[in-house]
Amino acid sequence: MSQQKRRKEAEWKSRKQDQHPHGEIKSLKELSSEYDAEHTTS
Repeated sequence: MSQQKRRKEAEWKSRKQDQHPHGEIKSLKELSSEYDAEHTTS
């Protein structure tokens, strides 16, 4: 695994954890709708 990929994955994981530091659990529908909202606005 290249160093750049490892760094990207680490950033992604930390970003995911930063969103809900108290461990809020969402339903699959909420997650998918959030994902769509984030990735279709660009």
